Amino acid sequence: MDPVETFRQECKERIYVQGKDKSLLQASNKFTEETIRTGYSYNFTWMGRPIIQYPQDMIAMQEIIWEVKPDLIIETGIAHGGSLIYYASILELIGEGEVLGIDIDIRDHNRREIEKHPMFKRIKMIQGSSISAEVIEQVKGFASGKKKVMVCLDSNHTHEHVLNELELYFPFVTLNSYLVVFDTIVEDLPEDTYSNRPWGIGDNPKTAVHEFLNTHNNFEIDKSIDNKLLVSVAPEGYLKRIR
Repeated sequence: MDPVETFRQECKERIYVQGKDKSLLQASNKFTEETIRTGYSYNFTWMGRPIIQYPQDMIAMQEIIWEVKPDLIIETGIAHGGSLIYYASILELIGEGEVLGIDIDIRDHNRREIEKHPMFKRIKMIQGSSISAEVIEQVKGFASGKKKVMVCLDSNHTHEHVLNELELYFPFVTLNSYLVVFDTIVEDLPEDTYSNRPWGIGDNPKTAVHEFLNTHNNFEIDKSIDNKLLVSVAPEGYLKRIR
C-alpha cells in the first residue's frame, strides 16, 4: 500500500479507537469542564485578534476549510472578529473565497480593528439579527452564485435561536460542506455553569441540533471530528451535508 495512504488509514483507525476509550473521554471531559470554568478559550488570538475558541476547534476548522475550499464562509456572531480573521487567512492561503460575518451588535472598537486588519480584504460584515428577514435577504445576495458554502453558528446560544438559525441557514450549505454549531458543549456542563445566561441544560445549541436532525436527514454529525478532537466546545456540532 502507498505509504501516504497507509498513514491516513492509521490515523483513521486511531481516531476511531479514541472515541471508544472511556478513560480518555473522561479525562478530556474533565479538562473541558475545568477550562471552561476558568475562561481558557479567551486566552488565544489569531493574527492579533482575540478568537475565543479552543485550539482544537481551530484546527478542525482549518482541516474542513482546506478540504472543502469554500467560496463563502458565513458566520453568525462576530465578537472581536478573531474567527473571521482566522477563516479569511486560511482562504488567503488557498487563494480564493470570502467570509461573511453577521452580528446584532458590531461594537465600534471591534469593527475598527477588523477593518484595518490585512485579512479584511476577504471579509464582509452585516449588522443585524441573524434570523431577521432583512439579514437573510442580504445573505442570499452574498451566497448567490457561490458553488461551495460553509456556515458557522456562534451567536445567541438558546435552543430557539439556534434552531431558527439552523432552519434559515442550512439551505446555504452545499453538498459535502459543513454546518458547524458552536457551544453545543453547554448541554454537557454542570447546571450552574451559565447561571448568568439565558441558555443552559435542555436549552442550548446541542438540543437545537438534535431537534433539527430529527427532520433533516440531509445532514449528519461527523463523529470522526468529535473522536479526533476529544476537547471541543462543539461536540456533535460538526454537521456535514450528505445529500
